[in-house]
Amino acid sequence: MKIKIYSDSTCDLSAELIEKYNIGIQPLFVEKEGEYYRDGVDIVPQDIYDYVGSGKGVCHTAAVNAADYSSLFEEVLKEYDALIYFNISSEMSSCYQNARLAAAEFENVYVVDTRNLSTGSGLLVLAAAERAAEGVPAAEIAAEMEELAEKAEASFVIDTLFYLQKGGRCSALVALGANLLKLKPCIEVKDGAMGVGKKYRGKIELCFEQYVKDRLEGRTDVDRHRIFVTHSGCKPEVVAHIKELVAGYGFEEVLETVAGCTVSNHCGPNTLGILFLRK
Repeated sequence: MKIKIYSDSTCDLSAELIEKYNIGIQPLFVEKEGEYYRDGVDIVPQDIYDYVGSGKGVCHTAAVNAADYSSLFEEVLKEYDALIYFNISSEMSSCYQNARLAAAEFENVYVVDTRNLSTGSGLLVLAAAERAAEGVPAAEIAAEMEELAEKAEASFVIDTLFYLQKGGRCSALVALGANLLKLKPCIEVKDGAMGVGKKYRGKIELCFEQYVKDRLEGRTDVDRHRIFVTHSGCKPEVVAHIKELVAGYGFEEVLETVAGCTVSNHCGPNTLGILFLRK
């Protein structure tokens, strides 16, 4: 059986990983001044930073509608026997509901709510691709991935609350207090939604170091097979240092990816996270 693995662009997988695992990507949309652009195709994070920096306003992300999903599924099934589609958490977007609505028209399309975002979703996408390569049936893979979704751990430390504030996800008062205290909050995904975890203080590079230690040191419940270091435009030397720190915790594979427009639009530049699976 030929199975195609597909995901929204929110999975933040690199072009190299997409090619290696033959992953299909459906771009979400970014709205800017009333015009809609395809994430990673017509618009990239730097375009968002430049626009926000100009003072003209902010961008907004938009879901893929059911009709577009239906067209996509129909086209993919001309070549493949089954399709497994991964969405950003249903708590964060209507993509999952729209994809499920479209999938109802087909017998062999399986839609998975990753309950996550960015490479928290990407971890599931790669795991599904590996299972498909092993010849596991699509329905079985989809069921496995729904269970695995509960074990994906995603978090990011952000350098500024400006983007969250402008996007309506953080009050001006909270942002002002954090900025005055030079706090760098950790944004965590729990129960499919984003929330604020530990707040760090000081230089962002030192905050990243402490964050990695807090997330990994002394834990016995971490799957050491694969971990992502995902960031939005951090300095190469900073990312390299974090990757080295992470590798010291015994991971077999440390993958670096750059966050796409969805994470970047909400968290802004100089954001970094480590994303992995629990046992």
